[in-house]
Amino acid sequence: MLNIHPATRDDVPTLLMLIRQLAAFEKKPHKAIVTEADLLRDGFGPQPKFRALIADWDGQPAGYASFFYFYSTFLGRPALFLEDLFVLDQFRGKGLGKALLASVAKLAVDEGCFGLRWEVLDWNRPAIEFYEKLGATFLDERKVVSFDEETMRRVAGSR
Repeated sequence: MLNIHPATRDDVPTLLMLIRQLAAFEKKPHKAIVTEADLLRDGFGPQPKFRALIADWDGQPAGYASFFYFYSTFLGRPALFLEDLFVLDQFRGKGLGKALLASVAKLAVDEGCFGLRWEVLDWNRPAIEFYEKLGATFLDERKVVSFDEETMRRVAGSR
């Protein structure tokens, strides 16, 4: 049976395990350098930077969603950015991904958000098809832009 609950400090080891499983799924296990201390500080400290939901299936950790606020200056309202939505392979096909996404969407509605946004890897056809079936809009007119830490520091120092 499915149970979805907000992650707590006690869930940090489980959350870390799931994050590492996502990194392996994305063929980037070396990129998941996050530690339990990082998650405790940034998710459960005095100024949380993210929130997470954990999905359990029959008492076993099965997946998670992590998300945080961003703000639209045009709309004058916040939205949620879904950083991760992941279900372990052995639990796929049971509706956990949809249930996690629905839970995040409900939080966004309850908190007065104007929307929910996320990114999907272009090679992840099952996820793309899943989102299409749910009626997601793909913002093709936008490009994801990023500074890595080195570039960010260089640009920050160029004032």
